[in-house]
Amino acid sequence: MSTPLAPALESFFTDRLLCQKRVSPNTIASYRDTFRLLLRFAEQRTCTRPAQLELTQLDATMIGAFLDHLETQRGNSARTRNVRLGTIHSFFQYCALRHPEHAGLIARVLAIPAKRSERRTVTFLHPDETKALLDSPDRTTWAGRRDYALLLCTVQTGLRVSEVIGLTCADVELGTGAHLRAFGKGRKERIAPLTRQTVAVLKVWTRGTQLTRDALERRLAKHLQTARQQCSTLRSKPVTMHTLRHTAAMMLLSAGVDTSTIALWLGHEQERTTHIYLHADLAIKQRALDRATPPNGHPGRYRAPDRLLAFLEEL
Repeated sequence: MSTPLAPALESFFTDRLLCQKRVSPNTIASYRDTFRLLLRFAEQRTCTRPAQLELTQLDATMIGAFLDHLETQRGNSARTRNVRLGTIHSFFQYCALRHPEHAGLIARVLAIPAKRSERRTVTFLHPDETKALLDSPDRTTWAGRRDYALLLCTVQTGLRVSEVIGLTCADVELGTGAHLRAFGKGRKERIAPLTRQTVAVLKVWTRGTQLTRDALERRLAKHLQTARQQCSTLRSKPVTMHTLRHTAAMMLLSAGVDTSTIALWLGHEQERTTHIYLHADLAIKQRALDRATPPNGHPGRYRAPDRLLAFLEEL
């Protein structure tokens, strides 16, 4: 049975994603990019323009070939491949309700499994590396003060890149209980407390026009180049804006903040997502080993230092 793809895909974006689920612009952009790649791939394989493609042409064989293309031709990781597959699965789940006549084809596409991928160790900045990066912007210039404020704010709050570039003056409270109000994944609002240092910086900084994600990464790369001249360990370390988010999490963990609080701080859906930070720092593992093995060789009761109160005093 002939079933045009275009109406189904248009309805998926306008009805399912925008009206029913009210997903964020970032999610829309991610889904859009997946289908751009898929439609171009299908066009090359079938010699059919995307607007004339049939739903039946996107069968399990075509989707499987597309996923292989992502890894072998585009050099995408298994993680990225799985993200693309998740988007395709979401579309076909929507189609299952609208086009039951293609239940067999849809079931075969939905049966395509995600590929297991290696979980990489979290990359973060150590205190001396963080200092070198924050010292890099020339704060005698307006642009330098802006970049310093952005980097410091990201390191301290752990905001995502999308949350940083979306900040406005109305989202910042610099009085008693100073904080930032951010909207993260799934349009979820969260509050990130600010330290006295960050408040002082933001009070003297006037925000200009909004930076794009690419512009923010370029500013980071510029200052990272300067920081690498002062800190040798940065020279072999890949650093992105997301690295600063990881750095914020590791700073909280090192200060004795529990993972459930860190999960709330970072806006994670589940606490177990934050467990990756427990495996990232050898110093944390060594401290755990030291606690388990007292100097006398006999296990004893561990008493945690009161670092949380010290951390709160700095807010």
